[in-house]
Amino acid sequence: MLIYLPGLICDARTFAPQVAAFADSWAMNSYGPDESPADTLQEMARITLDQAPDRFDLFGHSMGGRIALEVYRLAPERVRRLALSSTGVHPVRPGEPEKRAVLQQVGYDHGFEALVDQWLPPMVAEANRAKPEIYEPMRQMCLDQGQARFDAHINALVTRPECESLLATITCPTLVITGEQDGWAPPVQHEAFAGQIANSQLVIVPGAGHMLPLEAPGEVNTAIARWLDMPADD
Repeated sequence: MLIYLPGLICDARTFAPQVAAFADSWAMNSYGPDESPADTLQEMARITLDQAPDRFDLFGHSMGGRIALEVYRLAPERVRRLALSSTGVHPVRPGEPEKRAVLQQVGYDHGFEALVDQWLPPMVAEANRAKPEIYEPMRQMCLDQGQARFDAHINALVTRPECESLLATITCPTLVITGEQDGWAPPVQHEAFAGQIANSQLVIVPGAGHMLPLEAPGEVNTAIARWLDMPADD
């Protein structure tokens, strides 16, 4: 079983091309109900584990990558293979909570659509923003999440635990993948933390931005297929 974990104000639609390509797979749609969404990475990890089989492969995108690391921290014996996509392992940086709060305030002052229309475009490679078949479904997915879920996800990110020391303990086959044009989680960031994971392979996808699974589904699926071919303990 392969489980996909979506990121900030995203849901299972992030991985529609991957779920269609790999039969024994499913994507988390949300972390908790709309009326009380999970607001810590640890809680999101526990929700994932509660829905997962005893052993599984795990692919986390963006914030989902950080959740995947928390899943591994809680239950390393259950994770057969790990994939970290368009993500980071650094702690909360100076000024980060304040910058995220400014974006939240856009939603309070001007509505959630204004927030999404400010946040989403930089997450997508410029060429792909001009492709309505890529961009518009992605935008609708984000709009559907709403301010309350955005706020919960932001709280999870600004209260995130230290995780860089976890990397050296990861022994399962690990895919580290990002888009060449990802300005939020750039290739150099992935090169650095991939080097701290013993059994890892690094993939940089040309022409893609942060919303990698939807921007470059063919390349991502090829990388997943190679990753699933890596021997893992059962």
